[in-house]
Amino acid sequence: MHDFSQFECLTFDCYGTLIDWESGILAALKPILAAHHHDLSDDALLELYGNLEVQAEAGEYRSYRQILQFVTQRLAARLSFALHANEINTLPDSLKNWPAFPDTVESLRRLKSRYKLAIISNTDDNLFAETTKTLQVPFDFIITAEQARSYKPLHRNFELALERIGLPREKLLHCAQSIYHDVVPTRELGIANVWVNRRAGRKGAGATKPSSAVPDLTVNSLKELADLAVP
Repeated sequence: MHDFSQFECLTFDCYGTLIDWESGILAALKPILAAHHHDLSDDALLELYGNLEVQAEAGEYRSYRQILQFVTQRLAARLSFALHANEINTLPDSLKNWPAFPDTVESLRRLKSRYKLAIISNTDDNLFAETTKTLQVPFDFIITAEQARSYKPLHRNFELALERIGLPREKLLHCAQSIYHDVVPTRELGIANVWVNRRAGRKGAGATKPSSAVPDLTVNSLKELADLAVP
């Protein structure tokens, strides 16, 4: 799938794809563990985070801020320590400081010159509003879990995006780091997808649930995608 002329809109997952959420998660959680005399390797902590987040998002809808609070609480319970009152919001409050990957802003600018751009993200509107300052490039459409009242990989998030964008699904290309959250549902819905493999060269699935689904195209960076999509 190297003919990009069929696409009019590129849709993106945000955290993990455009934003280096693993660095952000570790920077927020590791000091909490250290304060309670616990230590996990980065890979072990990210894997535990991913499992806890999937559990939290699978139940009745709650805000992403509440999801991140839940993850922090369950992490403390797993490691048998009691959170201090000021620690419950450490993770959600840190989100606004999570950094973009080094190639994100320039690649988005290049892609914006040719395509409409959209976000389909498991987040709250106000949390993403803070992230827009980091991304710098304006998006034509922003679809959040708060708007859908559900979390990817549920189809509702992508169906809402299709409604809002107003293009046939064959005109969309979804670009994401998570096979589980993004590649699986877009394949089921007949939407072309690109796996942005931000963990290339590292073991495991990091902060996302593992999946064996096969993407339509794999790139190891957003710059590689921009090089293919913008002649």
